[in-house]
Amino acid sequence: MAGTWRHDREMALKARSRLSESSDPVERLRLQCLSRGSSGIKGLGRTFKIMDDNNNRSLDLKEFLKGLNDYGILMEKQEATELFQLFDRDRNGTIDFDEFLITLRPQMSKARKEVVMQAFRKLDKTADGVITIEDLRGVYNAKYHSKYRNGEWTEDQVFRIFLDSFDSPYDKDGKVTNEEFVNYYSGVSASIDSDVYFILMMRNAWKL
Repeated sequence: MAGTWRHDREMALKARSRLSESSDPVERLRLQCLSRGSSGIKGLGRTFKIMDDNNNRSLDLKEFLKGLNDYGILMEKQEATELFQLFDRDRNGTIDFDEFLITLRPQMSKARKEVVMQAFRKLDKTADGVITIEDLRGVYNAKYHSKYRNGEWTEDQVFRIFLDSFDSPYDKDGKVTNEEFVNYYSGVSASIDSDVYFILMMRNAWKL
């Protein structure tokens, strides 16, 4: 999508500058993830998922600290422990990491969410809740891509690279779920202050 790389770069720069001013542990972790681009929070989720050996989708403190460290999050152990305790609402020594990632995701206004969902529904031609290469045919024009025009990539390769941009760098399966699409645009949204500009950008990008 045109402009996506630029927004990612703007968001990363903005997140880094805000990091030095923030003292809230949740916000600081969010900003460290966003400084890696739109898929930063998804990447942290993927790191936690790899560590979830028993597939119970929860983490204890030791796993949580290791996950932050493995993903390269710079945080003092005391601050990370306090952060864990904030999410351990029922005080049972574990946190649900789906809930944790939803809380970490930057919030979008109702108007922004609606235009993101309009774009998702337009791309999901088969209406099965997942965007695939087949869905993109006739909706996303690969023929304008520079690598297609110079013969370096096929149309399917352009589609696949496009889908990969919405996914975690560690989990590229060629499919984009509703949640992944919203996660991605939550990140892009964090770099754009104006609702009007964000909605205009989405409408222009997807011809809504």
